[in-house]
Order: sequence, then structure tokens, then C-alpha cells
Amino acid sequence: MSIFVDEKTRVAVQGLTGSQGRFHGLRNRAYGTRVVAGVTPGKGGGDVEGIAVYDSVKEAKAAHGVDATFVAVPPMAAPAAILEAAEAGVPLVVCITEHIPAKDEALVAARLRRDFPSTRLLGPNCPGIISPGKCNIGITSGDIALPGGPVGIVSRSGTLTYQALHELSEKGVGQTTCVGIGGDPVPGTSFVDVLEAFEADPETRAVMLIGEIGGEAEELAAEYIASKMRKPVVAYVAGLTAPAGRKMGHAGAIVSGSRGTAQGKMDALARAGASVASNPTEAGELMVDLVKAL
Repeated sequence: MSIFVDEKTRVAVQGLTGSQGRFHGLRNRAYGTRVVAGVTPGKGGGDVEGIAVYDSVKEAKAAHGVDATFVAVPPMAAPAAILEAAEAGVPLVVCITEHIPAKDEALVAARLRRDFPSTRLLGPNCPGIISPGKCNIGITSGDIALPGGPVGIVSRSGTLTYQALHELSEKGVGQTTCVGIGGDPVPGTSFVDVLEAFEADPETRAVMLIGEIGGEAEELAAEYIASKMRKPVVAYVAGLTAPAGRKMGHAGAIVSGSRGTAQGKMDALARAGASVASNPTEAGELMVDLVKAL
């Protein structure tokens, strides 16, 4: 099985008529994803290479029964686009947009929790989600993913998401679903959310978790792994040499004093029972050995 998306998922691309939305939306369709509609206010009635464009998510959902939207719009428009999809009753919203102000992210997250609890947001500032051979929403290359499981991947880092997929696929280890949750301070979906879904998925037999400095998401994941996770976990945390007080890459990747350090996160994950790697390649090797032992 897969989590969150599969071959039946019907996707609308919010921003399909823009350069990024068009490029990635058409790549997703070429992969086999059921991209059924585009949404761009003021451009309804047109199409992008045969994909009908609507003025609103509500119209697209009424016409095609949309299960997920792919938000590929500029930072100023992204919060409204996310909430529009939620208001239309879309169960999954994948937002790749980066540079959204943290205040706007916090307001969107609060609105979703309060008014639209049935809508799951992935991102913002994430590579998206791919269930190999079934559905790809976002900017991950389908060429580096291998269908067939048994590994689920969850990552804060886009680049390391791609490396994890490549490392495992090169060694013949397939994936059920790979989820990029994004590295911003207020992600819509947490490590724990994804770990819970993988724990419940019968075809996911092991999980790779990729974290980075800043925040407490990895420590919270460690608590879940220690108390409720029965499946084995391989973990890697980027940023071991990052200097305190300096933002590294993602907006959420900043260490303040002793809080949020890579070493602290690695220690917490190790205490929880995860196999902790010192670099991405080692994480792949640990997972290959673990899968052989399953």
C-alpha cells in the first residue's frame, strides 16, 4: 500500500498556468499521476495541454472530484490558495512554495486546525509526495523512486529526500511512499503524523527519517518511536557542524543555544531505538542491511 496518495488520487494544480505549475504539473502527469484540472483565477475555461483550467478549486472539485491539490503559486498567493482548497473540502493540499512569511504559515496552520481538520497540508516549502509507480505530486523526480516497498521515507530536507530515494533505489530497495514535510517553522504535517501513517500501513515494513537542525520535530518523533513505533527506523539528522545561532538553509533550521542541535536530535533518536547514521550514504546502507534482515 501507500499513504496519503495512490493511483486513484485525482489532482488539481493551483497555478497550472504559471511557469512552475505548468512544468511540474505536466511532469507529474507524465509520471502517471491523475492530474485532472488546473486552477487559476481569471483563466477558467482554458486548458494546459488538454488539462481543463478553472477559476476556483470549488469548480474543479465539482467537475472532477478532486482528492488533492498541488499549490505552485508565489508566496503572497499561497496562504489563500491553501485555504481555498480546504474550504472546497479537498482532503490533501501539497504546497511547494517557499519564502512564505512564518506569521502567514502560523495563521494558515491555525485555520486548518480550527476550521478544516479534515484537510491535510504537506509543506509549505517541501518537495511533495511520491508513491512510486502510483502518484507523484510536487517536484520529486520519478526516475529516482522504485516501486514495491518496503520502506517509507519522511524528510524535512528536499535535497536529502532525493538522495535517500536514489540511495535505496540504486540498491534495489523499493519505497511505499516518500513524504517531504518541508523545513519551515510551521509545517502542516509533522514527522509524527507520517510515522503514524507508516505504522498503520501493512506494506511499509521499515521507515527512514531524515531530519535537520532547528526546532523539536525530531525529538517529538523520537518520543513517538520509543512509545508507539513497532517498525524499525533508520534516521539521519543533517547539520552536525552547523554553528549555533546561524540559519542553515531552511527557515526552520536554526539552532538557539543548546536547543535543536543535530547531536541532541541524534542522541534522542538513538535512545528511542532508531538506527542513527552519520551521513546520508550510511543511512542507505543501514536500511539495506535492515531490510535484508526483515
